[in-house]
Amino acid sequence: MRIFENLNFDFLGKRKTFYMVSALLFLIGVLGIIVRGFHFGIDFQGGTEIVLQFEKPVSVAEMRGYVENIGLGNVELKTFGGETGILVRTELQQVPKAIYPQVLDNIEKEINKTYPGLPYQIVDSSATSVTFSFPNPDTTNALVDKLFESGFQTGKISEEPDNRQMVARVGIADWIKINLRDKMQDNPFQVLREEQVGPKIGKELKQDAVVAVLMSLLVILIYLGFRFKFIFAVGAVVALFHDVLITLGLYAALYDILPINLEIDLTVVAAFLTLVGYSINDTVIVFDRVRENLKIHKTKPLLEIMNMSINKTMSRTILTGGTTLITVFILLMLGGDVLRAFAFTLFFGIIIGTYSSIFVASALVLEYAQRSKKKFTF
Repeated sequence: MRIFENLNFDFLGKRKTFYMVSALLFLIGVLGIIVRGFHFGIDFQGGTEIVLQFEKPVSVAEMRGYVENIGLGNVELKTFGGETGILVRTELQQVPKAIYPQVLDNIEKEINKTYPGLPYQIVDSSATSVTFSFPNPDTTNALVDKLFESGFQTGKISEEPDNRQMVARVGIADWIKINLRDKMQDNPFQVLREEQVGPKIGKELKQDAVVAVLMSLLVILIYLGFRFKFIFAVGAVVALFHDVLITLGLYAALYDILPINLEIDLTVVAAFLTLVGYSINDTVIVFDRVRENLKIHKTKPLLEIMNMSINKTMSRTILTGGTTLITVFILLMLGGDVLRAFAFTLFFGIIIGTYSSIFVASALVLEYAQRSKKKFTF
């Protein structure tokens, strides 16, 4: 790729034009955040997330008609991993009290259907499960297997030979299965995953995520302040804020517009931290070349030195960024819903991070030097 080795483009001479580009992107991001706000995933919001896998393709609109009015409040549905997967999300952590008796009634109907007139007792119950006691161990074992085959989450209280008790879970996934069992007879399904996060844990995770990003920026500021000059560190951190805030604004502005689940969860936070690391790496490489050229060309203007440094590193930037973008693009297309938001963040972040290394971090250092008429020496 020697075609990039002899570049001589006046990047920083056109910096004022790109100030307007950054301002426009920043304004769009801020307006997106103010007007549309963020949409948080189950990790931060709290609630229950259930993934259903069907044997045949299923319509989200059809499924929404089946589960929206079953007493689970505001239910959100999306495709998951293809035409046969459905993601069901609700803010509830457990079955509402009004629905609990109906779930219990369905379990008892299945027991009576298997063994008509069988005497049994409910010896314990909680918000998420109920425990039955039967006359003998053989009946208990048979009912555990039968109810499990019928879609109920059942199990024995103990593995002792004389165990006569069966526990049946009363969860949101169970209530959904009960409601879909008759309506989807020609399209069998199974519950692939059910995750629950309490609102308190979600709030703590949200705070920890913000602290993690801010702490990373602070440590980078301190490190670059020692390695270069303090203004170099400030320029790099301002560029990182620029990258993160514009990407966050993009999340708010494009939510429900792109066919990608742009909810903010722990995977997306990991993508933002990766973005911070990638962007600062590109900035440090440019700054390192600026420092080398300042030592060699002591009489040249800073604008010329910084342009020379950016042009010299452009070959490395394009090769590294290009190969990473190809990999992330493939992940974006083929990675499935779980990784798509992560890949989208990195894809856009690599582009905006490379841009900010030149037109934000480097430009800020140059502006400071020209306005303060300060000469850098290393």
